[in-house]
Amino acid sequence: MSNKTRKLTEQTFAAEALRKDGTPVLVDFWASWCGPCRAMEPILESLAEELEGKAVIAKVNVDEEPGLAGAARVQSIPTMLLLQNGEVKDVFIGVTSKAVLQSKILSLSKAA
Repeated sequence: MSNKTRKLTEQTFAAEALRKDGTPVLVDFWASWCGPCRAMEPILESLAEELEGKAVIAKVNVDEEPGLAGAARVQSIPTMLLLQNGEVKDVFIGVTSKAVLQSKILSLSKAA
């Protein structure tokens, strides 16, 4: 995980992911043993770098934070929730292209 992506825990999730300032937040629910999750890592790190100041890219390790995964109703990983002002705006399940994620995030960023 790069310095640009944020690791979320039960203690930090509400403040980081459910923020009310209009900033889009992409939360990746992942695990270290998950091949597709590892495939998403460079995409998410690149997005975090490119969208710094426009969006937050965050990660929740489902093995370390099963309560968060359960609360978000994550049934398979990787699952990514795109949130804005505390509301889920989109859900991506499985490997998703950088172009799709970037387009969705930027459309929310411009709407804010």
